[in-house]
Amino acid sequence: MLKGRATAEGTRAYASRFPRLPGNFRPMIGLDVSSIGIGTYLGEPDEETDREYEGAIAAALRGGINLVDTAVNYRFQRGERTIGRAIADLVNRGELRREEVIVATKGGYITFDGEVPPNPRAWFEQQFVRSGIVGPNDMVEGSHCMTPRWLTAMLELSRANLGLETIDIYYLHNPETQLNAVPRAEFLSRIREAFEMLERAAADGKIGVYGTATWNGYRVAATERAWLSLDELWRVAGEVGGEHHHFRALQLPYNLAMPEAVTLANQPVNQQRGTTLAVASAMGIGVCASASLLQGRLAKGLPPILREAFDRFGSDAQRSIQFVRSTPGINVALVGMKSAAHVADTLATAAHPPATQEQLMKLFQPAKS
Repeated sequence: MLKGRATAEGTRAYASRFPRLPGNFRPMIGLDVSSIGIGTYLGEPDEETDREYEGAIAAALRGGINLVDTAVNYRFQRGERTIGRAIADLVNRGELRREEVIVATKGGYITFDGEVPPNPRAWFEQQFVRSGIVGPNDMVEGSHCMTPRWLTAMLELSRANLGLETIDIYYLHNPETQLNAVPRAEFLSRIREAFEMLERAAADGKIGVYGTATWNGYRVAATERAWLSLDELWRVAGEVGGEHHHFRALQLPYNLAMPEAVTLANQPVNQQRGTTLAVASAMGIGVCASASLLQGRLAKGLPPILREAFDRFGSDAQRSIQFVRSTPGINVALVGMKSAAHVADTLATAAHPPATQEQLMKLFQPAKS
């Protein structure tokens, strides 16, 4: 395993090597983080996709992107393993230091080992049930678990896959899934146990910080069953980890078609309500936006008003990324990239400063007749 973790000094040194990317780096969880991160969600679980991702990750880290995002279940652990190989190769070549790159992964969902086994149920029984990692009442919807035993197993699996002694950001993956099956009081009890385990992992140097990576939790009204309260989670973290707890990161979808993080005031704070981004910023929580291109659906065919607001960009994909990375409160716009060419096109966006408030407001003005 590569020792160490991302540091303020290391990420600052990394950022200093890219003066041609104005405004690309910004502070998050005490580090200098690139405004665009590389995501590794999509793709087939095969060697060809592994090679594509390995080349894209290397190109991203060489080009000015220093946050890599994955999950233990992405492509059945192949996502993490590919990242591990790419980082190890660059470090061995002397092109990168471990302290310069931020690696984020997630645990919560069932994962196979590289491919779907011939008998998935028997495989799961052998790997996790008979070993005592998963109990009869631990799983939700047949796919999700966040007990301390499960998360401990997944964290160790991720550390081995990535070849990293310390994972910089570790997310509970879609914890709102639990709310489909249990009352909120039971959910908060499960969150408490998970946070206690993650605080121990932070104390042991296995993770830097932890957080929640969600799909619906922060995007729905407080009356919805799947709603997540930042205030509740923050209070639980403080109760189990004290004033200096490690609950410091969020991941949620945010893009031109999913703007709820800045349009929906669904988070109670100080007897008022604010948006998820506003409340997270006030708490000092770093925010990574997933689905910046909505899995490619925002890469073309955008309305003319967007081209007028971001007229210096060559494609709708670049304009969509610029919108996300320029939104106040978003630290990192995650973009899935499987080729060096895709990385180069995305980095062309980072060659421009983030949009000004005036440019962003143009999107909300009436279109010209």
